[in-house]
Amino acid sequence: MDPSSTYRIFIVEDDPWYGEILKYHLSLNPDYEISWFTNGEDCLKSIGACLPHLITVDYSLPDTNGAELYRRIRERLPDTPVIIISGQKDVETAVGLLQAGVYDYFVKDERTKNLLWNAVQKIRENQKLKYEIDLLREELGQKYKFGSSIKGNTPAILKVYSLIEKAVRTNISVSITGETGTGKELIAKAIHYQSDRKKKPFVAVNMAAIPHDLVESELFGHEKGAFTGAVSRKIGRFEEANKGTLFLDEIAEMDLVLQSKLLRVLQERELVRVGGNEKVVLDIRLVTASHKNLLEEVKQGRLRQDLYYRLLGLPIDLPPLRERTNDIMLLARYFLDDFCKANRLPAIAITSAATEKLRRYDYPGNVRELKAVIELAAVMCDGAEIKPEDVLMNSDSESLVVDSEEKTLRDYTIQIIKSYLKKHNNNVLLVAEKLDVGKSTIYKMIQNNELSLS
Repeated sequence: MDPSSTYRIFIVEDDPWYGEILKYHLSLNPDYEISWFTNGEDCLKSIGACLPHLITVDYSLPDTNGAELYRRIRERLPDTPVIIISGQKDVETAVGLLQAGVYDYFVKDERTKNLLWNAVQKIRENQKLKYEIDLLREELGQKYKFGSSIKGNTPAILKVYSLIEKAVRTNISVSITGETGTGKELIAKAIHYQSDRKKKPFVAVNMAAIPHDLVESELFGHEKGAFTGAVSRKIGRFEEANKGTLFLDEIAEMDLVLQSKLLRVLQERELVRVGGNEKVVLDIRLVTASHKNLLEEVKQGRLRQDLYYRLLGLPIDLPPLRERTNDIMLLARYFLDDFCKANRLPAIAITSAATEKLRRYDYPGNVRELKAVIELAAVMCDGAEIKPEDVLMNSDSESLVVDSEEKTLRDYTIQIIKSYLKKHNNNVLLVAEKLDVGKSTIYKMIQNNELSLS
């Protein structure tokens, strides 16, 4: 329910004077739609016709008590906050209700209406945030649907679709292998956002990017004082992903000592933070990825065999782009349209000669490289068409090298100018004219040793 417009509040209060006070006070906010009931049964009957965002319940009612009414409300509306308002200061009752899940417990006195006003504001704000997060997750779910995020219709990629569909039906672990740039994280996200865990966290960790001495703390967390520099408790990535999906990329980069600790966590489904004693119970979906052959890593003694079988689960092997020739132009068109839309450019076509050049290349950087090539071509082309000379690849001896490594726009600019200087015999004026940049820009790059005319 969207709490941002009309906000529906049910008041259950049998005292006509006190019920009128609460209704009047909350009605001061024109966004609030207040329904007042004098007994529990009328409230329960109305829930079917009009779902409330919040319910306040008097503890002593003519037909029931607050605890029993809360239990029946929770059966039908498990996520709707309930505030109990009582005429008595019964600490034991209050504690029991709070432990059962009521949002708050107020005693009727001169402060109650203000406490309730503040509580309603806080609850509504939290519900707005949750609603927005749910919308974003729904959008992510649409974004990572197979046909939306993973493009292709060759037999190899259709097989991947089939395996993803099988993966989302259960919580089986998934191990993804494939060359760099084939889209392993994209597959992991597609599995998560199409599964029943989609409203829970997706946490991605690149094992190769974490310093060796910090890996254990990063994964499992640590307690304050666990080691020098541990000034507070840190929640690890496993805990962050609880109830959701943990994606461990480049899993083969983990050393053997940590592999044994990971194996134990996966077997026991619980962890203990570094320097701590408290056990944290885990409920996660584990997806791993590697560009290496994991079975070969086992044979070479670099990966524990027992961990290998624990990680294997449902294996998905992503084909390199050179084995998906018929998907190249489908992907190219998708990347080009997306780039034009993001940069507010008019539609750009790809000539048949440029198409042929794109299809002939073997893409060592796979899909990631194709995306870089297409985006650069969109920048380099004049007019509304991409021509062969705009498509710059590793195989072009006189052109820009576009690889799978992420670069800044400045890096690409330097490479483009360097490529044109080489092509046009260091004629700065001609290159400046062709690239539509000021000659002073090129000379400044030369002065800064970013370019050379030698």
